[in-house]
Amino acid sequence: MSNLLQKERQQQTLDTDKLNKFLDPDTENTQAIFKQLISDPILVSKRNYYDLTKPQLRELSAQKIQRLSSYIDNESDEAFENRLSLLAISDPALGTRIGINLALFCNAVRGNGSDEQVNYWLRERGTSKLRDIYGCFAMTELGHGSNVAGLQTTATYNPEKQSFVLNTPELAATKWWIGGAAHSANHAAVYARLISKGKDYGVKVFVVQLRDSNFNLLPGVSIGDIGTKMGRDAIDNGWIQFNNVEIPREYMLQKFTTIDPDGTVHLTPLEQISYSALIQGRVSMVMDSYRHGARYITIALRYAIGRQQFGKPGEENQIINYTLHQYRLVPYLALVYLLGPAAQKLMNDYRVILNDLYAAKNIKKSIFDLKNLFVSSASLKATNTWLISQLIDEARQACGGHGYHAYSGLGRAFQDWSVQQTWEGDNNVLSINAGRSIIKYYEGAKKGKKLGEDFAYLAKTYEKGLDLNDLETYITIWAATIQKVAQHALKIANGNWELVSQERLLLSKFHSSHYLLSEFAKRAESLTGQEKEITIALFKLYSLFFVEKFSGTFLQFKVIDAEKLAEIQSEIKKLFTQLRPHLVALTDSFKYPDEIINSSLGNFNGDFYNNYFGDVVANYGKGDKPPYLEVFSDMLGRKDVDERLSNSRSKAVLTKLGN
Repeated sequence: MSNLLQKERQQQTLDTDKLNKFLDPDTENTQAIFKQLISDPILVSKRNYYDLTKPQLRELSAQKIQRLSSYIDNESDEAFENRLSLLAISDPALGTRIGINLALFCNAVRGNGSDEQVNYWLRERGTSKLRDIYGCFAMTELGHGSNVAGLQTTATYNPEKQSFVLNTPELAATKWWIGGAAHSANHAAVYARLISKGKDYGVKVFVVQLRDSNFNLLPGVSIGDIGTKMGRDAIDNGWIQFNNVEIPREYMLQKFTTIDPDGTVHLTPLEQISYSALIQGRVSMVMDSYRHGARYITIALRYAIGRQQFGKPGEENQIINYTLHQYRLVPYLALVYLLGPAAQKLMNDYRVILNDLYAAKNIKKSIFDLKNLFVSSASLKATNTWLISQLIDEARQACGGHGYHAYSGLGRAFQDWSVQQTWEGDNNVLSINAGRSIIKYYEGAKKGKKLGEDFAYLAKTYEKGLDLNDLETYITIWAATIQKVAQHALKIANGNWELVSQERLLLSKFHSSHYLLSEFAKRAESLTGQEKEITIALFKLYSLFFVEKFSGTFLQFKVIDAEKLAEIQSEIKKLFTQLRPHLVALTDSFKYPDEIINSSLGNFNGDFYNNYFGDVVANYGKGDKPPYLEVFSDMLGRKDVDERLSNSRSKAVLTKLGN
């Protein structure tokens, strides 16, 4: 087989270093971390990773966490967070398992604890450096997930002992899906209803010790494994029940809500920002969408370039040359390229806003910015985790039968990625909440209210439709449609937000597209020459592809007409032709090492058949006898029916038995 991938690579004219710097301004640090990770014999993911059982995956994950503890001792929290995010590209379950402690548990304490509590639980005890405490995040219950206000676990205050007693009042209140609870965690950030003097003050956060220093469960704490999941088996998700578990008064996190020794509760107006630290999960999943999407689209496109099917014998066509195959994959390459600048901008905004909030710098502005961040992050998280799930599924199918093999990496990817669509907020719930806020922002803009940077477009007027020669209109067509949908929703809702749920969902998705296009256009200004020309082609393709996908809405609100839609469809095909010669360079520009991609079909060398065959033989051998050989031997060696019936129905016997 001729190596078509390498042949095309030799003909590339794009500067992959320049494109990589465009995608990742911190590329020197990223590549240094990749080099460390793939040279570490414990952290690197090998091909047999896909063959491991659940217990083996969990043990390997524990070994990797132990290994990572040697890195975290010498790095800032932000630097280690970046290292973990890059490692999670090839081992997402590991990223989640350790993130349960470092992100969810620690951020629950940071977001809800007083300065003294944050210092004690995270620094003095060593939790943020993987020492002493390994925490889990006990929010969701068997009967409640997205509806946090409806949680049923209770923490009832006893003023005589100055302590809380935690209870699970019924089965539906069992803490469920709690990552780390089954085996790893010795403490939990428990979300429970504060009951004092007979009054229910709603859900607050309590630090609860689950296990002693010998890892034995404490009295009143019941824990179990929730069992096999769809993916991410390395995470020990568990359930927790409390039966009169007593904790000191000081174990309630009291940055916002405080309780006196006599049980008097003090609420503050700032309690609304108590969940601020938890937004990191959503922001991180937008970055995950970019980084994981780059991995999976690279596998599918490299394989599509190297795989030949149909045509004359010996002259079969590369499957990427079929227009339908381009339509299936190339728009997702555009999506990933646009996600890079957007994810980086969102992450930077998150860090600035949270740092200002914790430093009490201009609290009013910080809260205003935080509310906007909640809306943008919800929209971007939901929309793009959906899209990356679609990308993975399309990539798997586009690799044909070989994509179904575990060593393609795409089957495990789909299983592991699916959870992104329902955790840290169910995507539909996040989307309609974001959509409601966008409608309110639009309504406020009409009354002259100030809007945040991400939503300033709602106050502008757009008179020009899509002009294929005017780059600005590739963005403004989305802004104009968002305004029209928001205006329509306001007219028909009449205070009944449920009536416009579909419009709210659309607004969330459209805001995500506007955000991605806007940030990419700003970043593209830094490029010149052919690199700028090709990235602009990706920018155009993203906008036009999704306008076509949502053409019903664009036609409904007369933002485009049937003639313009036909132009868009024709332009998409032209963009495929323009981008086709550069697909190798565009995927090489992610600069993901083979060990991070971890796919028999996606190696840089393009020698897919030898890679694939070699991996299979290395892990499964040749012609081995199965351990259940006796089962087949007995079946194949069984006597025929007459012999098994002792020939009792043979002609001779029947003759003897006859008259």
